[in-house]
Amino acid sequence: MKIRHLLVLLLIVVFAASCGSKKKVVTRKDNVEMDNRGEENRETPAEVVDDVKEKMPRNSYHYRIEDYIRDYASIAQEEMKLYKIPASITLAQGILESGAGNGELTRRANNHFGIKCHDWKGEKVYHDDDRRGECFRKYKHAKYSYRDHSLFLSGRGRYSELFELDADDYKGWAKGLRKAGYATDRRYPDKLIDLIERYELYQYDSGKQATKYAVKPQETKNSETHVVRKGDTLYSISKKYNTSVEDIRRMNGLNGNTISIGQVLSIK
Repeated sequence: MKIRHLLVLLLIVVFAASCGSKKKVVTRKDNVEMDNRGEENRETPAEVVDDVKEKMPRNSYHYRIEDYIRDYASIAQEEMKLYKIPASITLAQGILESGAGNGELTRRANNHFGIKCHDWKGEKVYHDDDRRGECFRKYKHAKYSYRDHSLFLSGRGRYSELFELDADDYKGWAKGLRKAGYATDRRYPDKLIDLIERYELYQYDSGKQATKYAVKPQETKNSETHVVRKGDTLYSISKKYNTSVEDIRRMNGLNGNTISIGQVLSIK
């Protein structure tokens, strides 16, 4: 009889333990499923950035470049006919050096290529560049700046090898300019090539009037622009406008923190 009672008691204990174990497992499973749903529904920072980029105008900080191209493409082509400098190179340099026509030096002096005084006998302006208060040439019209650029390159022996390149070899010109000492920035050729290919400036090297333009990015509402000056960083600009580095990068389609003097940034 005692044995029978012991067996019954043992069965009750085993059954109770089994029920408790199952309840514990079910609770754990529910928790895991909730965590997984939360993880799947949460966007990662990379996904958020990619989504924003897809909705943004491509390279929105260049929204004035199309106007620049329309205004000066014919002048660059005329210089190409006279001096054999690819129009794509001239335009790309003009965009880069002048901040698409919005740099301070360009606005004050119609100087699109940052050419300093040297032996210049015309009007002058003083502008902070490598050093404070450097002397730069001032022109009555942008077309004279373009002509001076052509004379500058064609009249100096160190650039002579460039004129032996094929007329459509914009990559050779971009690399050769830096090699000859036109710019100290090691990324200068890449910047020129990027502009030429992004905006299809090579079309103008054929000598024909190109009619195809990229879609002009639209300026974002409630935004203003900032022209990058010497010493500017994305961090210092973000503090000036009470925004964040990440917001500036998103607004302008920037992949990193590199910016150039004269570059036009949209600031929300």
